[in-house]
Amino acid sequence: MGRAARRAVNGLAGVAAMAGIRVGKAAANGSAAPRAGAAPAPDAQAGDPQAAAPRAGLPPVPPRAAAPRAAPPAAAPPGAAPPSDVPRWLRTSAAWSWRLLLLAIVLYVAARVAALLYVVVVPCAGAILLTALLQPLTARLRRAGLRPLAATWCTVLLAIILLAGAVVLVATRVRAEYPSLVTQVKHTTAQVQSWLAGPPFHLRTGNLQRLSDSMVKYLSQHKSLVEGTVVTGGRIVVEILAGVVLMFFVSFFLIKDGDRIWAWLTGRLAAERKRRADLAGGAAWQAVVYYVRGTVAVAAIHSVVMGVTLTIMGAPLVAPLALFMFLAAFVPLVGVLVAGGLAILVVLAAKGWVYALVLLGILIVMNQLEGHLLQPQVVGKMVRLHPLAVILVLAVGGVVAGIAGAVVAVPITAAVTRAARALDDDDDHTAGSGGVPSG
Repeated sequence: MGRAARRAVNGLAGVAAMAGIRVGKAAANGSAAPRAGAAPAPDAQAGDPQAAAPRAGLPPVPPRAAAPRAAPPAAAPPGAAPPSDVPRWLRTSAAWSWRLLLLAIVLYVAARVAALLYVVVVPCAGAILLTALLQPLTARLRRAGLRPLAATWCTVLLAIILLAGAVVLVATRVRAEYPSLVTQVKHTTAQVQSWLAGPPFHLRTGNLQRLSDSMVKYLSQHKSLVEGTVVTGGRIVVEILAGVVLMFFVSFFLIKDGDRIWAWLTGRLAAERKRRADLAGGAAWQAVVYYVRGTVAVAAIHSVVMGVTLTIMGAPLVAPLALFMFLAAFVPLVGVLVAGGLAILVVLAAKGWVYALVLLGILIVMNQLEGHLLQPQVVGKMVRLHPLAVILVLAVGGVVAGIAGAVVAVPITAAVTRAARALDDDDDHTAGSGGVPSG
């Protein structure tokens, strides 16, 4: 009997414990509604007189509505940042601001380093453009059967001969035609004075005469300066001789071993990154090649038209002005305007305002043909940039690095734009093929 009593007591304790666990779970989940078919709560059966009133024959009392319990606050996920009162747009702007500030600091430091190494950076930039111009000729010589070293030497020597020939031609023509320019300036100013003194102007030409005498005197006194520094490059060639030598030296090795140099630069990258680097680098180099080819073709057309026009007019300094037009065409939009303005001034001083107006009209027509025919057809859509982008890039390049910066600003922009477009196309193709890049 003692054992049976202890077993009964232990059973009742286990049932009470199980009931307590269930009530605790129900309170934690906030469910106060009784389930269908469940037994009434103990307090409703024995302890609540209102619930027991119907058993004593009393009228039923409506049950009291339970007070709604407040829902417990939702638990924040682990590792989540606490809510902030700062607006989202302000947080996004602040995040972009410090990133842009860091990028600006890096670019500023790079510009300062490039300014300190100006003598090295400019020849290297010129070597890249020269390599883009001469590499197709080297490739043709290799296909013709020449060895890589022989083809490279032939290409570089041809470029040196052409450059030296142009310098000698310009120097010779300036020495020969400079006295004629001074004589023509005197004759033109005399004609302008007589024209202004006659009807219908009847102007006094004293000031014009003094201006003419001052111009002729300046040209006579600074003949050696113009011949030595502006055109023939006597002192300038001495100053930039090291840069020219370095430019041809770098171009020689870029033409000969360009593929090996690029493979060495990208050799330590992972396979996927190397593939994307090759894709972007190939697109950028192709854009530079197309830009240099097209610019040389357009510059040659400008130079030939300028030379033929000045020769027909009988103007002096035909070869120097034509060569200056060729070089100025490498600065888009601005270079042709500067070279054309100089040619108009020379023609105005030597031949009069009628010839100057004719030359102005020819330059306007040539500029329109360049914008609507030569650039789209010769350069192509690969490196086409909006005129506003060209102006902004030229301004930034000119402010940062002067004339050299203006020359290299547009091809750099074209190369970066083309590389970014190639990477975007690769991302779209990879996403469309299910994340597997094509070989």
